[in-house]
Amino acid sequence: MSEPREAAPIASGGSAPSEQPELKKAITPKLLLLFIVGDILGTGVYSLTGKVAGEVGGAGWVPIIIAFAVAMVSALSYVEMVTKYPQAAGAALYVHKAFGIHFLTFMVTFAVLSSGITSASTSAIFLAENVLKAFGLEESLGASAGGVATGIALVFLVLVALVNLRGVAESVKANVVLTCIELTGLMLVILVGFFTVARGEADFSRVILFETQDEKGMFMAIIGATALAFFSMVGFEDSVNMAEETVDPVKNFPKALIAGLSITGVVYVLISILAVAVVPIGRLTESTTPLLEVVKVGAPGIPIDTIFAFISIFAVANTVLINMMMASRLLYGMSKQGVLPGFLKGVLATARTPWAGIVFSTGLAFVLVLTVKFVLAEETIQALGGTTALLLLAVFGMVNISVLVLRKDKVDADHFRTPTVLPVIGAITSFALITPLAQPAQNYVIAGGLLAVGLVLYAITWFYNSAVKARRTRFRHPDDLGKP
Repeated sequence: MSEPREAAPIASGGSAPSEQPELKKAITPKLLLLFIVGDILGTGVYSLTGKVAGEVGGAGWVPIIIAFAVAMVSALSYVEMVTKYPQAAGAALYVHKAFGIHFLTFMVTFAVLSSGITSASTSAIFLAENVLKAFGLEESLGASAGGVATGIALVFLVLVALVNLRGVAESVKANVVLTCIELTGLMLVILVGFFTVARGEADFSRVILFETQDEKGMFMAIIGATALAFFSMVGFEDSVNMAEETVDPVKNFPKALIAGLSITGVVYVLISILAVAVVPIGRLTESTTPLLEVVKVGAPGIPIDTIFAFISIFAVANTVLINMMMASRLLYGMSKQGVLPGFLKGVLATARTPWAGIVFSTGLAFVLVLTVKFVLAEETIQALGGTTALLLLAVFGMVNISVLVLRKDKVDADHFRTPTVLPVIGAITSFALITPLAQPAQNYVIAGGLLAVGLVLYAITWFYNSAVKARRTRFRHPDDLGKP
């Protein structure tokens, strides 16, 4: 997934200040569709295809279809919320409107922030591994390749921080370019797969082969693989942040979001089937760049594997940039709201960028990369990708519940309404996929560590506000959270 994780402005029910100009409605239905497709495509399918196959064998397409169904149910809840409250907002807005509990709003916001950092860390590591592949350094470096890849990932995070310090002008047109690069890489895999099938060299008997690790039962293996595959489906939730800039969001969002998620779902299922048919399961599972293996096996006489490695690099690079930019912005926004320590709202006088948030979020990403290298070395990508899915599944569960709670909040304008049974199913399945039945202990450790950082910062702020400022710790102007 290329997927960034932003919780934008949270509204308490009021409108934005009158002096704030309205955002320009410049996003057409086609641009919105491209934005959604580009947001979902990314690191997940590029890096975790082999890991999913390792959980259930050649039938990796089964958990992908289940993950797609779970994502679609939650996506319909997001559609109801964004058409009911067409503001540049996100999950924290809906939870805040539903419950009005500032601490809960904080935890949802910090969970979204943390998912952005874990997603960026996943992408940085995957990018580093593709750099080694692109320049043919993996074999020559031997045992030191892993250390070099870690170093490249850390250097890349520093470069991203420097870019963010200078300021990043995000635009939908840039996302269109990114989407084209990502689709080029995935279409290349599909074409190579079909070419291999046409030559009669594909083995489709592997596609229906179920194999589980560690003597897991089939049901447990599929649940675990579904939780992992869900990482490939996230990203659609970011599109709600474009609501205020979309032409007629009530009409266009439902079609665009459903179509975008459906397109990526079809692409992912095709790739999961073709990858296993072309490459033996063991080789696919052990590879850090599984889709590159498909290209190498399917087109051995063409140096297309090097081209694909570079496509992968560019496809995930912008993911890291956007995720880290939004994470730093959220840290700045929460500090400015008075729910995080004041030092996190430091801004460069010249560039007007949140340097303190950038440094802090980059530091957290550093810790994650080093942790998975030296503590969870065998499960590097899987651990961070799984943690991203864990955090977002918890957020999606809260959004589904918020949809049901907010049914009592009537609005004047017409809006999309998802069938009541779907948010119920969405909440149950989302929370089921974050239980120990679906999640390994390492995902809880990483997610818990990140949320613990947020809790410590919140506690420090609470004591400071109570003892020094004599005020409550709450979102004073929630409409402004997440704004630059």
